[in-house]
Amino acid sequence: MITELHTERLHLKKMKISDSSSLFKIWSDPDVTEFMDIGCFTNENQAKEMINLLDDLSRDNKSIRFSIIKKESNEIIGSCGYNTLDFGNGKAEIGYDIAKSFWGRGYATEAVSSLLDHGFSSLKLNRIEAKVDPGNVNSMRLLQKLNFTFEGTLRQYERVEGKFTDLNMYSKLISD
Repeated sequence: MITELHTERLHLKKMKISDSSSLFKIWSDPDVTEFMDIGCFTNENQAKEMINLLDDLSRDNKSIRFSIIKKESNEIIGSCGYNTLDFGNGKAEIGYDIAKSFWGRGYATEAVSSLLDHGFSSLKLNRIEAKVDPGNVNSMRLLQKLNFTFEGTLRQYERVEGKFTDLNMYSKLISD
């Protein structure tokens, strides 16, 4: 499984424990985690546990998560990856987050574009999908910009903090 991807401004490197301090700063921001399926982190050990969990899944080729590193400053500004990989059905679900101070600069678009290119060309996927909270306007705009198709709303799809919530399903096919 690939451990690095590169774009014009970014390095995407497989997450590792040494990234925990930088990722904790991002995942402890309630504006960043508002639409994620994790609560706002309160200590760095939570980031280490998340990285270990994601690493365990990647060993089984079920997922891979990258730290997004800005080339210019070598600073971790977010994370992205394939939350689930289903090679039998030629599909993956992606996810992404960017530190608030870097919102609106095209970094998420650049990182997700890299995931799409790699997923379709190297992983030979047919479908890449993203599930988005209906309130996450910025994420929906990003997916629309990358020509994802809105497929519909998954009603009361997940339980978040004891309450069932809807998710919007977006997808992109290799043939799109």
